[in-house]
Amino acid sequence: MIRTLGVLISGRGSNLQAIVDAIAAGTLDARVGVVISNRPEAGGLERARRAGIEALCLSHRDYASREEYDRALVAALRQRGVGLVCLAGFMRLLSPVFIEAFPNAILNIHPSLLPAFPGLEAQHQAWAHGVKLAGATVHLVNRDLDAGPIVLQRAVPVLDDDTPERLAERILEQEHRLYPEAIGLVLSGGWTIEGRRFILRNPAIG
Repeated sequence: MIRTLGVLISGRGSNLQAIVDAIAAGTLDARVGVVISNRPEAGGLERARRAGIEALCLSHRDYASREEYDRALVAALRQRGVGLVCLAGFMRLLSPVFIEAFPNAILNIHPSLLPAFPGLEAQHQAWAHGVKLAGATVHLVNRDLDAGPIVLQRAVPVLDDDTPERLAERILEQEHRLYPEAIGLVLSGGWTIEGRRFILRNPAIG
């Protein structure tokens, strides 16, 4: 059965495009039921519309509290039959209201090898710290910032002549490959959570 994704964005939506492209190529067995942004100027909304996907703006500025906004998001996603929520550059912290509505069914992609360098500007953090390996992580979302069970990771070497911008570009290239793969893995259902660990029951999957 094809699962319906809901993608939340705040910006240009390049990871959204990677998901759409993977579905079109047949490498990801899913459909995007809706794309929602908290910012009306987000370029990803137009990407979605060009792909024939419903695109909505629910501005957080129209709601009195984070919880009220998250209830509106949950309602919009449920109305469209969303089974897995994919955060793709969604620049808002989710409240327990949202997380409890989709237990173990919210994915995020982060531009570092978590648990290293959580939060904003992770690529710059890695470059400034002088690490030799940076990368990208797809994880399930829980109440703690960038701390949910890790689904997949991919390393990116940090070159001696790198700038934060060049490093960020190379990490983004890997994000575009990693996110659809991780979504497919989660949709396969052959996994469980043990403590903080995402465990595959059939290691051949993915």
